[in-house]
Amino acid sequence: MNMSLKKVAMPEQNPQVRARNFEEVTLGYSAEMAVEEAKRCLNCKNKPCVSGCPVGVRIPEFIGEIANGNFEKAYEIITSTNGLPAVCGRVCPQENQCEGKCVRGIKGEPVGIGRLERFAADYMMTQAKSETVKPESNGHKVAVVGGGPAGLTCAGDLARLGYEVTIFEAFHVAGGVLMYGIPEFRLPKAIVQKEIQTLKDLGVEIMTNMVIGKVLSVDEIMEMGFEAVFIGSGAGLPKFMGIPGEALIGVCSANEYLTRINLMKGYLEDYDTPVIKSKSVAVVGGGNVAMDAARSAMRMGAEHVYIVYRRSEAEMPARLEEVHHAKEEGIEFLTLNNPVKINGGEDGRVKSMECIRMELGEPDESGRRRPVPVEGSNYELDVDTVIMALGTSPNPLIRTTTSGLDANKWGCLIVNEEMLTTKEGVYAGGDAVTGAATVILAMGAGKTAAKSIDEYIRTK
Repeated sequence: MNMSLKKVAMPEQNPQVRARNFEEVTLGYSAEMAVEEAKRCLNCKNKPCVSGCPVGVRIPEFIGEIANGNFEKAYEIITSTNGLPAVCGRVCPQENQCEGKCVRGIKGEPVGIGRLERFAADYMMTQAKSETVKPESNGHKVAVVGGGPAGLTCAGDLARLGYEVTIFEAFHVAGGVLMYGIPEFRLPKAIVQKEIQTLKDLGVEIMTNMVIGKVLSVDEIMEMGFEAVFIGSGAGLPKFMGIPGEALIGVCSANEYLTRINLMKGYLEDYDTPVIKSKSVAVVGGGNVAMDAARSAMRMGAEHVYIVYRRSEAEMPARLEEVHHAKEEGIEFLTLNNPVKINGGEDGRVKSMECIRMELGEPDESGRRRPVPVEGSNYELDVDTVIMALGTSPNPLIRTTTSGLDANKWGCLIVNEEMLTTKEGVYAGGDAVTGAATVILAMGAGKTAAKSIDEYIRTK
């Protein structure tokens, strides 16, 4: 038993070095580090950490195996409920989920559950030889729309049950937000593709460049012999502020900026992907996407990068780790500030952004104190690029081309507890239902939907 109050430190690249490269920031545990950290787990009888995991990973069991040096067994336990462990170990907000419930966190730091999950997954990818056995077909076909975390999880769970699953992915490569949204320095794309290869080995067919609603409709898919459809098409429609100057050259959504850098390899010199080369960048927003965009802009060569956020740092929805890493890398935080106008020159390009200082007033309906402008506090921020990271909503294409599919006022598909939409045989989950949320919540929805689809087809 290791009763240290602190986690075993995670090796990282030097902040000054990593701020100018796209290599992974955190370097992962060695086997010795993993065993030492695993020995901090108390193996609680009531397992509070498991209740904090949206996919129900058997956390104390896998950690116990790592503590005993049985790394392959640990991986086997994790993957009995989680098909993307190398991804989740890196990008899950563990501090709000499993680690947030860890008993060790009461008087010190919680057990590094995410770091240990990542270690087990990386160990299997690099050290061990594991063979994926394709299950025997049960003769039933299911279609999955969208190859992001929700779709991949649903497809994997159904494939393990013997279903013939086809994923229809709009982009030229599967992975969804794991490929286009999260930067290489947080989640290497080779790791995502290795996780996806495991699904292919299970027999999942992935058809790319299939924009559902354009190439095919959901109704047409259902006429192709598929007995159920899962929609996990994400939320790729960016939001803007509606302030003057948003049409200027040099203003873009974080979604577009990150897609050009990540999916279209804009960070590599041998790709001719057009990406704005900026000297001074303002990223508007305070979530993980804002941190990703700001840290990417710094790596793309910007001299100054500002996070402009209308609330205080305490209200920022971004992970504490991401904020900490951004500050280490030299990102400047302008909290309690809000843009009111973007100014351009005669060439139609961004020259500056007018901001106003804010103060926190009474709590709003979300429970957070509402930011209120301070009269007469306007000032100019010299920037040549403005990236809006204000969240996204589902693209209306699928719901407007499918009969009987209802959505709420935000354009999110309406589902019941089984993830069934208002159309028989059509299920949905992830950001298409919740709006922009976390990878692991989308995976949890994919798991629930797979279970419901299996029940629906077996009892139909």
